[in-house]
Amino acid sequence: MFRWGIIFLIVAVIAAALGFGALAGTAAWAAKIVFVVGIVLFLVSLFTGRRRP
Repeated sequence: MFRWGIIFLIVAVIAAALGFGALAGTAAWAAKIVFVVGIVLFLVSLFTGRRRP
């Protein structure tokens, strides 16, 4: 999940450097959403993971 966030972030940086503002904004927004979803899923799995009997 975090790999996709990093990929979107790299695409946003490259697009911004080349002057594609709309694409950079969209890729940065997607990266932010992917990171937030990844963190939420990590926290959910952390609290509901395997517990010792």
